[in-house]
Amino acid sequence: MYVDHAATTPISAPALAALTLELSRSGNPSSLHGSGRRARRSVEEARETIAAAAGAHASEVIFTSGGTEADNLAIKGLYWARRSADAARTRIICSSIEHHAVQDTVEWLGRHEGAEIVWLPVDPTGVVSLDALRAALADAPERTALVTVMWANNEVGTVQPMKSIVAEAARYGIPVHSDAVQAFGSLPVSFADSGLATMAVSAHKIGGPVGVGALLVGRAVALTPVQHGGGQERDIRSGTLDGAGIAAFAAAADDAVAHLAVEGARLASLRDRLIDGISRKVPEAVLRGVAHPAPEGARLPGNVHFTFPGCEGDSLLFLLDLAGIESSTGSACTAGVPRPSHVLLAMGLTEDEARGAQRFSLGHTSTAQDVDAVVDAIGGAYERARKAGMAGHASTIQTAGTGFSS
Repeated sequence: MYVDHAATTPISAPALAALTLELSRSGNPSSLHGSGRRARRSVEEARETIAAAAGAHASEVIFTSGGTEADNLAIKGLYWARRSADAARTRIICSSIEHHAVQDTVEWLGRHEGAEIVWLPVDPTGVVSLDALRAALADAPERTALVTVMWANNEVGTVQPMKSIVAEAARYGIPVHSDAVQAFGSLPVSFADSGLATMAVSAHKIGGPVGVGALLVGRAVALTPVQHGGGQERDIRSGTLDGAGIAAFAAAADDAVAHLAVEGARLASLRDRLIDGISRKVPEAVLRGVAHPAPEGARLPGNVHFTFPGCEGDSLLFLLDLAGIESSTGSACTAGVPRPSHVLLAMGLTEDEARGAQRFSLGHTSTAQDVDAVVDAIGGAYERARKAGMAGHASTIQTAGTGFSS
């Protein structure tokens, strides 16, 4: 049973049909002959479709290779453009729970480009502190290059108050970027209504193919390119466009937004069923993110995140995998050493608490049978993982009888 849709979700039928059709054709969208013009027409039609799905103007859609490139382009591009206009603008205000595509980019600018980083704290549910944002903005608005806060967290599913965040920054004329990779296609998202300067989205989170995404860039926003070449995409992102991937992305976006309300309600119902089932089977497990039942729109409809005391998340993941359940710990692993999630640590968890994390994420192929299979497997898997204990930096989960190393 696949319950890791937040990592990538299976390609949707409309996206697969669009991808297959375009792959059977030839033509570089930058070429002037007939095949090139046909490819260009396909790309521009896709641009219109994605813009409509994201509440944007077509000219604001800049195609990229995915969410990571879009985040890099937005943050580096905004920072360099703002600093070029005024050398004093070297501060970046960033939430402490960002995806590594944002966090690592911000830290790189700190190490190599003289950026001063202000990390915004979050409350125990993962919501950014607006008071801290106000204080950070008021402290040195003339030196602040940008603010970056993700729309919805990829680990615990918490949705941020984006309109309030943008409104606070707008008082000082400071641009805001948002990684909306998890939100787009799962929540109502409008780039125009948000007031954001830039917003990153990705195809493979919504039923499109891996390797294509987009950065939405306001028409009045100045952005320094990260890569140079043929001047494609408003001279912001040079490179030959992936026409087939873009067409499939558009088909997936159109399908996701067309069914957003109904699918969101269906997934939220399955999510709540899964939360109730895990809580019943493992009373010690602690739901992370907003409380259950969550207010509408406060948590991603397909996100369920628990910490399981006394066990390693990796141990639980491998034991669930043996039972046919594919989930995620939501944490990074560096050089083979398990490390707790920076998101959970920012929410106030101890390292031991954070290391027992497990994320179950639902998507368009998820069913009630999938949820019930997870609930049936979780109790036994947890007991075996708890017997293995906390692995520290060296032990394995072989004592649980799996043969896998954590």
